[in-house]
Amino acid sequence: MVENSLKCPGCGLAPLEECSRLYDELSAYTLTHGGKEFIHQHVVDAYAAQHVGGSPSNIRTAFALIGLYLALEKGNTGRQVQIAHMRLGRFKRQWPKPEPPRDPAKLTVADVLNAEPGPARDEMIAKWAAAVWASWRHAHDWTRQTVAVLLP
Repeated sequence: MVENSLKCPGCGLAPLEECSRLYDELSAYTLTHGGKEFIHQHVVDAYAAQHVGGSPSNIRTAFALIGLYLALEKGNTGRQVQIAHMRLGRFKRQWPKPEPPRDPAKLTVADVLNAEPGPARDEMIAKWAAAVWASWRHAHDWTRQTVAVLLP
């Protein structure tokens, strides 16, 4: 009997399929959440930044870092971040390939789903996003400079 020991390279959850399933479950929660804040965008950005790769142009990680920066340092709602992503999509460029964090965030999508739906889970989404953003401290300067140039 062969055991599937392939762990998620982003957050260490095993197996990889479980991580993806949990993300889908959390996405269903946030997409039906309602509200003008659109917290789903913070979930998309936190998950993408924690799960580097999958895009040959590196756009997914770049947009995730920019989204986390706008939300956590600039106080943008998810809806405002979504609009910023749409503006950034107009720029055809080669995005840099970021070096993943040496110390990945300890909070994961599983931790978010373990919180009671409602205010507790919404707060856990914010904590998860903050932990992921903090793990990328080596890319903070690049992110701030990119936003200053592309989204003045």
